[in-house]
Amino acid sequence: MTEFSFLIWIGIAIASILIFFYFVPVNLWIVAVFSGVNVGLVTLIFMRLRKVPPGLIVQSMILATKAGIKGITINQLETHFLARGNLKSVIKALVVADKANLDLNYKQATAIDLAGRDVLRAVQLSVSPYVIIVPPVTGVSVEGIELITEARVTVRANIRQLVGGAGEETVTARVGQGIISTIGKAPSYLHVLESPESISREVLENGLDAGTAYKILSIDIADISVGRNIGATLQIDQANADLSVAKARAEERRAMAVARVQEMKALAQQARANVIQAQAQIPVALSGAFLRGTLVGKR
Repeated sequence: MTEFSFLIWIGIAIASILIFFYFVPVNLWIVAVFSGVNVGLVTLIFMRLRKVPPGLIVQSMILATKAGIKGITINQLETHFLARGNLKSVIKALVVADKANLDLNYKQATAIDLAGRDVLRAVQLSVSPYVIIVPPVTGVSVEGIELITEARVTVRANIRQLVGGAGEETVTARVGQGIISTIGKAPSYLHVLESPESISREVLENGLDAGTAYKILSIDIADISVGRNIGATLQIDQANADLSVAKARAEERRAMAVARVQEMKALAQQARANVIQAQAQIPVALSGAFLRGTLVGKR
C-alpha cells in the first residue's frame, strides 16, 4: 500500500467517524442520561433525519427536568419545533412561571408562542407590571375649554387572554376614550384640574381591560394642561359670521336704496321732459287758434 493510499484510507476513516458521531450523538445521549432525561439513542438519530436539532431538544428537556416541570415529552418538544415555535422561549417561560407560582402549562405556553406573542415577555409582565404611556389626549369640558391630558397605565399581562386578546393599542385607545368622556361629563374644567384622580377612578371603573391581553392595575394622570377656549372661539366665529351676514344685508339695502334714488331721478327727469314738451306745444296751439279765428280775447 502506497503512502497516498494510506492517507486516503485515513481520510475516509475520519470522515466516517465524523458522520457517525453526527448522526449518532453519543455525547449528547450520555449527557441526557446523567441529567435524568430518558431519551433513546435511536430517537436522537431519527431527530437528525427529521432535521430536528437534538441538542436543542435535549437541552430544553434537561432544563425542564431540572426545574421540576413535569408532563413534557420529547415528542411534544419536537412537534413545537417543527411547527416553527420558539422552543427556548417556551421552556424559559415555563420555568419563570413555575418559580412565580403562575398557572401556566406547556399547552398554554406553546399556544401563546404559536399565536405570535412573546410568551417569555408575557410571563415576565405577569410578574412585573408594565407601564403603558398614553399619548396626550384632548378633551373638551362643558364650558368649551380644551384639557390636554397625559396618562400612565400600569398593566399586568393576563396569560389566559393572551391568545385572542386585544393588545396594547386597544388599551391605549380605550383609556383615551374614557378620559375624553370623563372630561366632557365633568361639571366644570376647574373640577377636573382640582381633582385629576376623578378621571382615573371613573375610567378605571369602566372595565377597559375586558377582552384584552392585559389587566389594568392603575391609571395615573401625569399632567393636565389647559388648551384653547373652544366655546369662546365658536362664539367669536358665530359673531363674525353674524356680522358678515348683517354687512351683506346692509349692503343689499344700500344698493336697493341707491337703485331707488336713481329710479326716482329718472322719473323726475322724465316728468320735466314732459313739461317742457307740453310748454313747447302752447305757442303752436295759440298760432293755430289765431289762424282759425277761434282765439277769443278777454273783454
